[in-house]
Amino acid sequence: MRVEMETNYGKTYWWILGVAALFFIPFTGNAHLFDWDEINFAECAREMLVSGDYFRPQINFHPFWEKPPLFFWLQAGSMKIFGVNELAARLPNTLVGLLTLWTIMRVGDKMTGTRLAGKYWALAFLGSILPHLYFRSGIIDPLFNYFMFLGILYYGYAFAKYHGHGTFRYTSNTYAALAGFFIGLGILTKGPVAYLIPVLVIGIEWIIRRFSNTKLLLRHLSILTLTALLTTMLWFGPDIILHGTWFVKTFIEYQIRLFSTPDAGHGGFFGYHFFVLLLGVFPASFLAIRGLIYRKEIRKKNKTLIFNRLMSATFWVVLILFTIIRTKIVHYSSMAYFPLTYYAGFAVAKVFKNPKEIPDSLKKVMLFVGVAIGLLFALVPYIGRHIDLIKPLFERDLFAQANLEAHPNWQLWQGITGIWLIITVVWWYLTQKKKVQIAYTGLFLGTAFFVWLTLSLYINKIEAYTQNAAITFYESKQNEDCYIQPVGYKSYAHLFYGRVLPHSNPKAYDQNWLMHGAVDKTTYLICKITAIDLVQGLPDAKEIYRKNGFVVFVRPKS
Repeated sequence: MRVEMETNYGKTYWWILGVAALFFIPFTGNAHLFDWDEINFAECAREMLVSGDYFRPQINFHPFWEKPPLFFWLQAGSMKIFGVNELAARLPNTLVGLLTLWTIMRVGDKMTGTRLAGKYWALAFLGSILPHLYFRSGIIDPLFNYFMFLGILYYGYAFAKYHGHGTFRYTSNTYAALAGFFIGLGILTKGPVAYLIPVLVIGIEWIIRRFSNTKLLLRHLSILTLTALLTTMLWFGPDIILHGTWFVKTFIEYQIRLFSTPDAGHGGFFGYHFFVLLLGVFPASFLAIRGLIYRKEIRKKNKTLIFNRLMSATFWVVLILFTIIRTKIVHYSSMAYFPLTYYAGFAVAKVFKNPKEIPDSLKKVMLFVGVAIGLLFALVPYIGRHIDLIKPLFERDLFAQANLEAHPNWQLWQGITGIWLIITVVWWYLTQKKKVQIAYTGLFLGTAFFVWLTLSLYINKIEAYTQNAAITFYESKQNEDCYIQPVGYKSYAHLFYGRVLPHSNPKAYDQNWLMHGAVDKTTYLICKITAIDLVQGLPDAKEIYRKNGFVVFVRPKS
């Protein structure tokens, strides 16, 4: 009987991973990468291929100090196989997504003692809006978060092993070292936050325990820290030896600046991340509310209760930390996707025993929010066909008004994306009282299909308003020996889509020379319509292209 149950559950693993692959891979490369982050990271990988220097990240063939190279190595390897394109840039995250789902299915079983937890944790991750979306992106955070999660997980294993909770293969110290190893990989992926968050989570656990057995805490932290340091030195060490401390110093200064000031205009209101997580991780975020309420009951029934507290601490550390940090970017709080979907999965597992465990009031709120989101997306094509309806909202933003002059071919039938979500949540609400398993499985899969359908039908049209006019121009210059320089705004798109190569003339990296000097190649200066005065007054600059808020001037070779 046990063999049969394990075989059946193994099939569950594979069908979830198979469905996830069908959602993550098709059409992932059909839209341009988005400025800044997606193009920034893909450009670092492309320049590794062009320069042959895989050791140091570069942008415009100058050292790039904001991120370590691990994720860029994965993208460069993908581009080596599939070419320099959008699919290759996003494929590493697709694989990270599948690996994440496989991991949490296994962890959910091991750390909660119920097979349902792993399955519905994975389905909640797959079937919530932003977690699903990020696995189809080219940003660093899915891999970064995965390494942090493994660091926290293996610390939990170390603690549980020491106290004899559950069955574990290795020693407590070995698990602490593994935690440090994955945290070190996280640092090599994005930076020191990969150490900060797990250590804060561990600290909260020990505060709750009133620092009982301090020697164990210090031993585990020492092993974890030393192993993380040794792992990071696999790259930082040789870099310091070869190039000195410049990169490390500049990198640390950049990290401090992110904490203390709104970077590059990425500010936001105090409760920014609360609303991002509540609405962006729908429907798991609402189910997680009930799951968090059951934390005491989890502790009573679960021998490895440490993991549940670590997940709760992870959520609050991420939410509070990135509320304090002044730079507000959506993916900064994405590590919270792990605890939110975990507690959502647990809430669903409770419903199997008693359908009334989740109050009808919470179900009605989920129904209302799902219908509201669905209506919003259903109206997008109509608004796209009647864009004048929203132009008054941007009357003070000339660039946004010019963006809205784009004319993507919106069709009213494409509102089916929002209608599909409405059908999904209404069907779930009507079905969950009698067919619990079918209802919640259908809810998560239905939401996953909503995200996939929305990306497939909307993403290119949204891009038409935001950046397509500029990228189309860059692509047209790929085979021309010229200079391309954005003026008045920051962008990496001209590098990636212009397939820019290293310049033999060092002056070519100086914007002032490109604008005012005696240039030795045809030079294209591109600006937003709001900054046209920066270029328009140049005596030899001639406007040659204007579209959707972007204006291009050409300076001839002197």
